[in-house]
Amino acid sequence: MTSTETARWHILLVDDEPLFGKTMATLLKQNGFEVTLCETGDAGLAQLAQQHFHLVIADLNMPGNMELEFLIATRAKYPNTPLIVLTGRPTLPSAIESVRLGIHDYLLKPIELQDLLHSIERALPVASSSPVEHAAFDSILGKSDAIQALKELALRVACSNANVLITGESGTGKEILARAIHVSSPRAAAPLVTIDCSAIPENLLESMLFGHVKGAFTGATHDRSGLLVSADKGTVFLDEIGELPLSLQAKLLRVIQFGTFLPIGGNVEVKVNVRVLSATNRQLSEETLRGRFRQDLYYRLAVLELTVPPLRQRVADIPIIANSILQRIAERDCLSVKKLSDGALAALQTYHWPGNVRELNNVMERCACLSASAVIAASDLPHEITTPSSVANPLDTSTSSNANAPSTTREKRMEAVDREYIDELLRRHKGNVSRAAHEARLTRQGLHKAMIRLGLNAQDYRQP
Repeated sequence: MTSTETARWHILLVDDEPLFGKTMATLLKQNGFEVTLCETGDAGLAQLAQQHFHLVIADLNMPGNMELEFLIATRAKYPNTPLIVLTGRPTLPSAIESVRLGIHDYLLKPIELQDLLHSIERALPVASSSPVEHAAFDSILGKSDAIQALKELALRVACSNANVLITGESGTGKEILARAIHVSSPRAAAPLVTIDCSAIPENLLESMLFGHVKGAFTGATHDRSGLLVSADKGTVFLDEIGELPLSLQAKLLRVIQFGTFLPIGGNVEVKVNVRVLSATNRQLSEETLRGRFRQDLYYRLAVLELTVPPLRQRVADIPIIANSILQRIAERDCLSVKKLSDGALAALQTYHWPGNVRELNNVMERCACLSASAVIAASDLPHEITTPSSVANPLDTSTSSNANAPSTTREKRMEAVDREYIDELLRRHKGNVSRAAHEARLTRQGLHKAMIRLGLNAQDYRQP
């Protein structure tokens, strides 16, 4: 954003620290913005009543905003004005409440000027964007309290430009939620680029993300822009972010902090404006303690965090989801819609669903194909769903890895053999999953899923 482009933007800066406020106002003016400075929330509201501002930057802890009064009043009276919150004393409750109010970014002091400018650049176009599309969240099926709360929070998150980390077990629908957030965001008209960090071989991932210049490596016969450039002005969704190699995490951090990066072999920085949504079934906070994931990157990715509940914790949604899947199958195959008997519904609602919605979709596809009747009975369901060992304890809140734990001596022995074999592969190839998968004649994604099941992590095998 050049000084010519910024000259038309008027920013209200509200901060009770005189030195910080005056310094930041001066720096913003030097970058072409018109700035009005106030030291209290009441003074800020008075300025908003007198003239129009394109953006408000406010300190979290200051007179007139100690209980978020200024933010609440600003959002209520000026709902289309973007808000950026600054704080030197962050707390989880204040961060959550700020999200509920629809802020566009939540930044920690001391703040680098480039970080703030990057945040401003992302927030300002929102002022003239069209209203968000609520219907996008209709793709997230269910009426349970857990899903309704998730959709309500996600809709508020969508209005923001802050980065979002989506957590949850495999098969819960994290990518569907990410797409709904993008479609409901002010960036909906721009691209959503999805990158599965576990499916792309490590030696190709850097080039696919950041691009390369001609001659950067053998086979680089021409310049190629990466997927981040394709997502410019839009959203990039990094699925399985926990699998991103440490060597690339620093480069991604720079993109988030400054909106710039160097292509492989390049010496001219490329500038992009992207919002980062990411997803993982790992506990990234624990991964940071083990040195497998950069803590600074984790904090940048998880400005806002949403958790998709597993299917076994929202059994009331199972009939809704199952019948919707059967409806979709019938429309796709031009057939009449099959229904579920009461016995079949009861069996579905007592099964523990280690594969979550993805597994339910698979079961419905199978039943729709194989059932000879217009009504799917309990006897048409796969054996593992109707046997007593498959029934979930209604109080069970364990993860799918526990729900899938081997129940027989034979299974435990088979798992031990698998663990020993994959452990030896990873040691031999020093944590290179692509090479290990090639030797085992597996897909990289297939080996990665086996590693998750067995609790193995490629980072543990890589030499520093």
